[in-house]
Amino acid sequence: MTHNDIDKLVKSWIIDTATGPVNPRVQAVVARLVGDLCKAIEDLDIQPSEFWKGLEFLTNAGKANELGLLAPGLGLERFLDIRADEAEAKAGLQGGTPRTIEGPLYVAGAPESTGFARLDDGSESDQAEVLFMQGTVYDEAGKPLPGAKVEVWHANLMGNYSFFDSTQSHFNLRRTIITDAEGRYQFRSIVPKGYGCPPGGSTQTLLDLLGRHGRRPAHIHFFVSAAGHRKLTTQINIDGDEYLWDDFAFASREGLVPAVAKVTDAAAIARKDLNQPYASIDFDFRLYGERPAAPEAEVARVRAAA
Repeated sequence: MTHNDIDKLVKSWIIDTATGPVNPRVQAVVARLVGDLCKAIEDLDIQPSEFWKGLEFLTNAGKANELGLLAPGLGLERFLDIRADEAEAKAGLQGGTPRTIEGPLYVAGAPESTGFARLDDGSESDQAEVLFMQGTVYDEAGKPLPGAKVEVWHANLMGNYSFFDSTQSHFNLRRTIITDAEGRYQFRSIVPKGYGCPPGGSTQTLLDLLGRHGRRPAHIHFFVSAAGHRKLTTQINIDGDEYLWDDFAFASREGLVPAVAKVTDAAAIARKDLNQPYASIDFDFRLYGERPAAPEAEVARVRAAA
C-alpha cells in the first residue's frame, strides 16, 4: 500500500466512523499515530508475530511500571525538552538554568525546611562521602529570590530511591528547601552513585537488542519554583562519573556539571561538625519570569505521593 492509501484507510477507521461528540485533539493525535504505525508496518514489512510481540513488550513494561523509564531511554523525554527550549527561545527566554528530564522517581510531600536541610538518614554514613551543596536562586535579572522552593531528590549508594525502595526510611534523600531571606539554599547529603536499568527488565531488554547500555551517571534532581516565575525541572550531574557524557537517558547538559570540591582543611571540616573530608558543590539556579507567549512550564503527569 502507498502512504496515501494508508491515510485514506485510517481516516475511514478513525474519523469517518465518528457518530458522537469528538475531542478534535485526541482524534487528530490518534489518527496520526495509527497512520504512522501502519506506514511503519508496511515499510518495514512487520509480521503479525512481531506486531504482537511488540504489544506484549509494552504490556509487560506497563505492568513493571517501566514505561516512565523507557521514554527517557529512547530519547523521547529529551526530545520534549528540546522542543520546550526552542519554544522558550522563540518567546525571548534565554540564559536561565538549563532544564533536563524529570525521570519517573519524584515523590510529592517531602519534608520542608527553610534555608537548610539534611537529606540522608545516616544509614550509609560509614560508606558514603558527605556532600554539602549550596547556592542562591535568582531571577533572570540576577536578583535573589527569597521564599523560592527547591525540591531535591537523589538515589542512595545502591542506586535506589526511597518510596520505590522499601528498605529505605521514609523520604530518605528527599527534601523541600525554602530559600532564606537572601535567596539561599543549602543541604547536607551523601555523594550519590550512578545506576543502571533493572537487569532483565523491559527497558534493559530492549537496550540490549539495540546494543546499548542502560547506565546513568550519578546525579541529583531538582524542581525549583517561585511565585511569578516559571518552574524549573533540572538535575546536576556529578563531575568525574564515567557515564557523565554517556547517559542512557540523554540528560547530561552543559551548564549542569558543577565542580565538586574536596574539602580537606581541618578548620572547615570542624565547622561542619565532621571528622573527615567532605565534598562541596556550589550551584545557583536562575529562573525565568512568567511570559504569556511561553509554553507551560508545569508538566501534567501522574506522580507518586507519600
